[in-house]
Amino acid sequence: MNQSLANKDKEFIWHPYTQHALEVDSVIITEAKGALLIDQHGNEIIDLISSWWTTTHGHSHPALNAALQNQVNKLDHVMFAGFSHPSAIDLAEKLLNLLPPNLTKVFFSDNGSTAVEVSLKLAYQFWKNAGEIRRNKFIAFDGAYHGDTFGAMAVGKGCGFFKIYDELLFSVITTPFPETWEDDELIEEKENYALTCFKKIIKEHSDEVAAVIIEPLIQGAAGMRFCRPGFLKKIFSIAKENKLLVIFDEVAVGFGRTGDMFVCNSVGCRPDLLCISKGLTAGYLPLSATICSEKIYDCFFSKTVDKTFLHGHTFTANPLACAVATESLDLFEREKTFDKIKNIEKRHRAFIKKIKGLDNVKKTRVLGSVLAFNLKDGLEEYKELKGEKLRKIFSKLNLNIRPIGSSVYVLPPYCISSDQLNKAYDGIIQGLEKI
Repeated sequence: MNQSLANKDKEFIWHPYTQHALEVDSVIITEAKGALLIDQHGNEIIDLISSWWTTTHGHSHPALNAALQNQVNKLDHVMFAGFSHPSAIDLAEKLLNLLPPNLTKVFFSDNGSTAVEVSLKLAYQFWKNAGEIRRNKFIAFDGAYHGDTFGAMAVGKGCGFFKIYDELLFSVITTPFPETWEDDELIEEKENYALTCFKKIIKEHSDEVAAVIIEPLIQGAAGMRFCRPGFLKKIFSIAKENKLLVIFDEVAVGFGRTGDMFVCNSVGCRPDLLCISKGLTAGYLPLSATICSEKIYDCFFSKTVDKTFLHGHTFTANPLACAVATESLDLFEREKTFDKIKNIEKRHRAFIKKIKGLDNVKKTRVLGSVLAFNLKDGLEEYKELKGEKLRKIFSKLNLNIRPIGSSVYVLPPYCISSDQLNKAYDGIIQGLEKI
């Protein structure tokens, strides 16, 4: 039976980011609990990337299971055009109470890509509704990844994933992202250059720009590339001085990953649009939100249909997802989750000290629950050979660690135990010794 599952998977399923001519059989996961994934053979795999950065409190959390069960007994789903429901209203209220006061309206969708897509469409139509028809350009950052839908790919083409679709993507102005790490002696120079480029772009195009979009503090899919809070603040300040809209894409970094619930709060910036997903439902169900200012909302509020935001999805604000998301937000306080994140960060920093002197390690960096480093002499391509070799080594050690190019990172569920972290750190050292 177990083998038949692998055979059926191979016969029927096309997996994302996978070249099936090169990959071995998929690992069939049948259970999950806490920080562990359990495969069909009973092997316990430590989920060190939180199942693509979604799982916050751990798999199969009793309180989240109960919230899901309670909701399914009342309301499974209802269309969200012309109808609403308590779970969506409760979640929206909780989210807004956690965010800067200028963010006042929540637009629900299904995943991170669509949250970004919504933000781009809102920014573009905002200016059209306001009568400024020339504003049809976006400023994005080199290395940025914002999702796999066409608008998100356009502003994320700097990540290099989407070259094959270039001729289908709308024009975007890219500007340097001053990637940094521990003991980075050139950071001031890189930041000054990036700011100079950004100012030049605005000087030349300010009356054409609909919005600036940025992954604040960490570019996730580019390989956990960090920037400093001070740089982010300066970019935001320059954009606002020039009356540009600013979009914070916190799909990957929201819900505690950087040590705070949201980056916009920790750096003291008030974006016009905020995109969230991934950790929103603690990894349970697809859900995202694009949260906007009253200024944005007011520009669509009209007695004429032509200013309506004509966008929606079948499963927008699904009650099951909203109920789990609300319970997840409550858990952050009940379980003192930020104390757990601080402990993970402390453990990460101690481990980084142990490996930063190794011959094949460079660019060590830690922020919140995120630990990352790069392989010396490694290439930046997504399927970099050394990174792929490491992934296979980690898999044999029952560690779910998936390098991006030459970047190796750990981003565990917040419930991870000390012993599990020790196994992860030991496994990383073993892997580094073998490549």
